[in-house]
Amino acid sequence: TQTVQCSSVGAVTSLVVRRLGRQAYEATWTSMKVFTDTRDKEAPDELWLLEHPPVYTLGQAGREEHILDAGAIEVVRTDRGGQVTYHGPGQLVGYVLIDIKRRGLGIRHLVCGIEDSLTAVLESLGIEAASDATAHGVYVGQRKIAALGLRVRKGCTYHGFALNVDMDLGPFAHIDPCGYKGQQVTDLAAEGVSTTATAIEDLVIEELSRTFGYGETDDQRAGFNQRERTPTL
Repeated sequence: TQTVQCSSVGAVTSLVVRRLGRQAYEATWTSMKVFTDTRDKEAPDELWLLEHPPVYTLGQAGREEHILDAGAIEVVRTDRGGQVTYHGPGQLVGYVLIDIKRRGLGIRHLVCGIEDSLTAVLESLGIEAASDATAHGVYVGQRKIAALGLRVRKGCTYHGFALNVDMDLGPFAHIDPCGYKGQQVTDLAAEGVSTTATAIEDLVIEELSRTFGYGETDDQRAGFNQRERTPTL
């Protein structure tokens, strides 16, 4: 994995990781916004790893015509970049809460670093994957296996990425994934990889920490503490 050069001047180099299990989409979105709005200059960056119940999400500029048939699946218009995607059980969602101003990171470098990290994870599992600068995400051949969508506020990011692990891919057929008609989608299981959610989380944490130069990882295997400034999920 290519290391992204981050500023070390006054930087907090630890990363708090929260493994949150299955969480409702809108409650998690609210928590991300509260965390971003209330964090101070000394707050460590955080990575939230979780999965959502079935939901389609539209980016803030997303076009509804890319939702072909939502059926019974909830649709949420959110404030991230990008078009429409699907979240559901068996998908690893990573929310990347980074003070990019403090770390001296541009948004393009952040996106490329996330893509490079996910590509390295897949390669460690024997899957040849690559990113596409014209259509962000990670692909196995022409099949999309990971999507990205971010928001920057007050020099800090929230939202993040979704990596398809072992899920029902059927709902993707009822949208134009990420706004691309006919975009094929895959997951680790379809590519012949059988693994556990915890094992994939461990690989993602390792690669993101290496890419962005976090010297220490505080791995929280439970949710939020009531005394913290973010709501308990």
